Amino acid sequence: MSIRRALISVSDKKGLVELGQFLVDQGIEIVSTGGTARNLKSAGISVKSVDQLTGFPEMMDGRLKTLHPKVHGGILNRRDNPDDREAMGLQGIVNIDLVVVNLYPFVNTVRDPDVLWADAIENIDIGGPAMVRSAAKNHRYVTVVVDPEDYPLLIEQIRDKGEVETKLRREFALKAFRHTASYDTAIAQWMGEELKQGVLTFPAELSISGRLKQELRYGENPHQKAALYEFPLSKGPSILKAKQLQGKELSYNNINDANAALAMIMDFTAKPAAIAVKHANPCGAAYADTLEKAFELCRDADPVSIFGGIVALNREVDEDTAEQLAEIFLEVIIAPSFSQEALEILEDKQNLRLLALPAIRRQKAKDGFEIKTIDGGFLIQSVDALEVKKDEWEHVAGPRPRDKELMDAEFAWTLVKHVKSNAIVVVKDGVSLGIGAGQMNRVEATRIALEQAGYKARRAVLASDAFFPFADSIEEADDAGISLIVQPKGALKQDEVVEAAEDANITMLLTNQRHFKH
Repeated sequence: MSIRRALISVSDKKGLVELGQFLVDQGIEIVSTGGTARNLKSAGISVKSVDQLTGFPEMMDGRLKTLHPKVHGGILNRRDNPDDREAMGLQGIVNIDLVVVNLYPFVNTVRDPDVLWADAIENIDIGGPAMVRSAAKNHRYVTVVVDPEDYPLLIEQIRDKGEVETKLRREFALKAFRHTASYDTAIAQWMGEELKQGVLTFPAELSISGRLKQELRYGENPHQKAALYEFPLSKGPSILKAKQLQGKELSYNNINDANAALAMIMDFTAKPAAIAVKHANPCGAAYADTLEKAFELCRDADPVSIFGGIVALNREVDEDTAEQLAEIFLEVIIAPSFSQEALEILEDKQNLRLLALPAIRRQKAKDGFEIKTIDGGFLIQSVDALEVKKDEWEHVAGPRPRDKELMDAEFAWTLVKHVKSNAIVVVKDGVSLGIGAGQMNRVEATRIALEQAGYKARRAVLASDAFFPFADSIEEADDAGISLIVQPKGALKQDEVVEAAEDANITMLLTNQRHFKH
């Protein structure tokens, strides 16, 4: 369809003058509003104001300007429908063939933590989405463009073909509907959070929106397509907000594992800590008085599995730590920052990704939600953000725990939350010695963790993400020399399990929490 008249009303002025000049040079009349018209006129571009088109003035501080039959009639009319043409003639409505609109910057406005309710409401666009949706619906005759990045393509089509082809009009219409859907979703999300009726109040209708951050080379496997999206109103610490200092592009698996590593390291803040991750499970974790020592202990906890893994650290990477990191093959290192000396050491490993995220030091991960898709729908839940509450643990068997054992129990109970179920973690002196993850039965997870720990399991602490259903795992722990077990209460045969711990002289602590992670 040839274009004779365009309506332009944009908040994002990128490329506006260039587009306007091109359209005028093509003999296309421009109708515009407010700030958009002023920008075009200041560049010497001829513009007709909307009130000249409608015969009705803008009012209510610009709230009412394009919501008018002469605007929407010009957009929505079917060019080959006699009744539509007759109505237009009677009412003096003229065709609008091109709609270039992007919306009030609502998302940027509400990202300010101090934004006032009234200011947020004033940045909810009404006329803009209405015009976009009208044009997108009538894309058989009208071209709609919502993204300045599409101006060059629009210009190319008009210049080379004299019109915009049907296929591209349809693609622009699809993009327009996605744009308004995302916009409305952001408004609903912000308002829900402000009214304490956010996603996790489980409203009857729930929309979730994302902005494309990056197309990935492939997914978990080379035959799978993948992309990375960001929630527009995301505020908490995130891998998406980390600054990549070196290394090749992050892969789907890198991002998934790095996300898991970030969640883990932000649960460990009291002392320098290091965590190694493989396939979204920790394969080593340690506290120490220095970051260099913490990483050394973390690496030695499982020197085989750490190969090709992700390492997360909660202090700035210094020269000594970097020298140790450089000795093994790693995919990604995440830390609050890297010293210049550390960067010089690690720059020789060109494929190693370095991610700097200062928030690791400043705050813990915030509450949020997790989504898992299923056929035909999705599951949603709050993240497992429970903090350790040792004072609420119940001592039910064995000797009274020593302070050192309680510290290790806290470490183990914090770490086991991040291990895929069934999950068992063995810890001693602030270092993970064995991790049993993702097993179909708990006793097998126990055997794996204890086998990894080997002789070091003597006088160590063992944590289980859920209760032991039978005494068999306690017997395995006894044979390995475990001194303390921390597990949730609730087993049908809890008395039998507690009795086994008492007989083995193993201290048993029961929690009121469970940490399944599937």
